Amino acid sequence: MSITVHQFPCLSDNYGFLVRDDATGLAACVDTPEAGPILKALDELGWKLALILNTHWHQDHAGGNAEIKAATGATVVGPAEVERLTPLDRKVGGGDVVELGQTRFQVIETGGHTLGHIAYYDAGDHVAFVGDTLFALGCGRMFEGTADQMWTSLQRLAALPDDTRVYCAHEYTASNARFALSVDDDPALKARAAEIFAARERGEPTVPTTIGLEKATNPFLRAPLLRPGVAAHEAFGAVRAAKDAFRG
Repeated sequence: MSITVHQFPCLSDNYGFLVRDDATGLAACVDTPEAGPILKALDELGWKLALILNTHWHQDHAGGNAEIKAATGATVVGPAEVERLTPLDRKVGGGDVVELGQTRFQVIETGGHTLGHIAYYDAGDHVAFVGDTLFALGCGRMFEGTADQMWTSLQRLAALPDDTRVYCAHEYTASNARFALSVDDDPALKARAAEIFAARERGEPTVPTTIGLEKATNPFLRAPLLRPGVAAHEAFGAVRAAKDAFRG
């Protein structure tokens, strides 16, 4: 099994992802932040879109569904909450499997940013598309869920193999690094932050990341070490609250 991932910018700070099952040539897009760039990329690559895979219902993740479906005939797959914004052809949740040709995506429940948020994990290739749950050096705001729910979701992702490539939906990493340095003085974080700032100065993306790198340096995954003496989800909640108030 193998897949090819094509990543490109959308909107102001989103990424679009097209995924091709190399055995069959079938493709999927993960979320639809902006229809134009996605359709343009499909045309340039010559890929046939079979699936639209939504992670959650927000406009910058499902707003392009209708236009892309109309242009390609792709099947729209996602958590039930997406129907708050746009129709689905297939509703999925944690434990389900979505097939793209010979590629099998396991659906992982990752609620917290929104209640029904999900991620898609290709175990054969160690690739995860995590939407707005986990970011490089960050995590999503809890617009609908609780700290306990979000922490549980992050732990599900942290349990994936360390070499899992993590495709998160936004280029937030420089901002996340500035916050991380305000709460954690770990040498590995300092070294990574310097690399991130240099990469962004060069206009280079910081996505994808890996599970191992996030476990080692992400302050939200390291929260119990940063806030000892309280329950893990409470430590996480304290770090998330600090980030919400951070203006650095």
